[in-house]
Amino acid sequence: MKISPIALLILFISAIALAPPALAVTGKTLALPEDTSAVVAQTPNQAPLVVFNREVTIFRDVLLGSTPAERAERAKERINRQLAENPSAVISTEDNSLGTLFKLDNVMVFALTPNDVDILHQQSMQAAVSSTRSKLGTAIRESRNSRNIDLILRSTGISLAATITLFVLLWLFGRLRRIIAHRLVSITENSHVMVKGVELISRLRILHMALSLNRLLYFSAVVILLYEWLSVCLAQFPYTRPWSDGLNAFLIGTGARFGLAILHALPSLLTAILIFILAYWLTRVSRAFFNQIERKQIQFERLDAELAVPTRKIVSAVIWLFALVMAYPYLPGSDSAAFKGVSVLVGVMLSLGASSIVSQGASGLILTYSRTFRPGEYVRIGDFEGTVTDLGIFNTRMRTGMGEEITLSNATVFASITRNYSRASEGKGYVLDTAVTIGYDTPWRQVEAMLLEAAAKTDGIYSNPPPRVFHTALTDFYPEYRLVCHAHPIEPKPRAIALSDLHANIQDVFNRYGVQIMSPHYVQDPAKEKIVPEDKKYQAPAKPLE
Repeated sequence: MKISPIALLILFISAIALAPPALAVTGKTLALPEDTSAVVAQTPNQAPLVVFNREVTIFRDVLLGSTPAERAERAKERINRQLAENPSAVISTEDNSLGTLFKLDNVMVFALTPNDVDILHQQSMQAAVSSTRSKLGTAIRESRNSRNIDLILRSTGISLAATITLFVLLWLFGRLRRIIAHRLVSITENSHVMVKGVELISRLRILHMALSLNRLLYFSAVVILLYEWLSVCLAQFPYTRPWSDGLNAFLIGTGARFGLAILHALPSLLTAILIFILAYWLTRVSRAFFNQIERKQIQFERLDAELAVPTRKIVSAVIWLFALVMAYPYLPGSDSAAFKGVSVLVGVMLSLGASSIVSQGASGLILTYSRTFRPGEYVRIGDFEGTVTDLGIFNTRMRTGMGEEITLSNATVFASITRNYSRASEGKGYVLDTAVTIGYDTPWRQVEAMLLEAAAKTDGIYSNPPPRVFHTALTDFYPEYRLVCHAHPIEPKPRAIALSDLHANIQDVFNRYGVQIMSPHYVQDPAKEKIVPEDKKYQAPAKPLE
């Protein structure tokens, strides 16, 4: 037959609890066992007097040359000797110049002096004598009961009954645990947590958490049963009864402290809850107000629909931050060392990382409220060009026409030169531009006409407003021409295609008219001057002005 480890533990503890001190049976009375003092904290200036595992008093004074430890040892020997002669010894006291003498059957066993009184707890001499007499009487009564075989047998029977009850309850709890586990398997068969079609927590994970909680509750119940069983068994025997009192005092004291802590924390906790409820309703009101601005039901000169969403988020964050600061002193444990340590740790972490976070956030707010660009606009930031898809507090995302999505920190964006092509055109659309450099020997009117013809052949470019060619530079070897036109409001990829088509059409037009697209460089003047003759100023497709 197999025995579980819990059963072995129970049998071991029961053997210790049920085994009384060494007894010598004489009829129905038993000889007094040799006393074993309980382990009590001592200092060089005090010593406890322990009789039959119970503390009777504490000696703190040197009396007639005897230290407190010597007084305690001699008093214990005298009491044991008197109880061995008469288990029902009568206690009496007598006052004299030393203090109060304690006697058993008119035999002095120890003396209690005024210097033995616990002055730290403001104990009086009368209270000390009364308490010592009561504790000594309890020790004598427990010593007498330990000699009664009938009481020992009854206590053993009660302990056995408690042990049988413990096994029955453990079996019932184990069976209940298995029933609940099987029920949890059937309940969580089709359970899972989905958010927008994405499974966050699978069925196996939910089942594992439910079974772990079931197991935790079962073992907690087992520990409580063992604790109470041990307390009941120890309480049945006079020698071990102080240990049972200690177990009960610990459990009751812990529960009482826990309950009192909850009661004391309730007013502050309710105040913190009211602060958070007020913050919640304030965020609801601000959300409704800014939603109306976003839907253009309410209009302000400096706060339009585009700024309603970021302003609403900032206001909500400020409300919750203010609520947290106000509720912090009312949170349970806010004045504890652990809470203060966590607060210091969080403060250090924020201090170390706040410079970058604050810089990014401030840059994002400046970009948002200065309206440098908006989502959906086509911009060029430094070396990157594309359509802005998101302008957040800490970063900006944009898509290029090459299948890329670029994420830039707002501090980088704020420090870079930004070109907004969507703002340059009236109405919808954006500016599309490109530049070529042609030698001085090609008439500028011909180059301008060829660029305009290439723009007219490109799909996606507006004819109104018409494309224009600008002479942007006259360098040492060649002039620079820039074609500027307005394109449809399309996504980054079609824009890249439109720019590619424009470049292809420019090459085709220049090739058809026999003009090389090149940037000439030379080290000396040519034999023939590179100028345009007067009769060639209007080479095809250029036409003279009327």
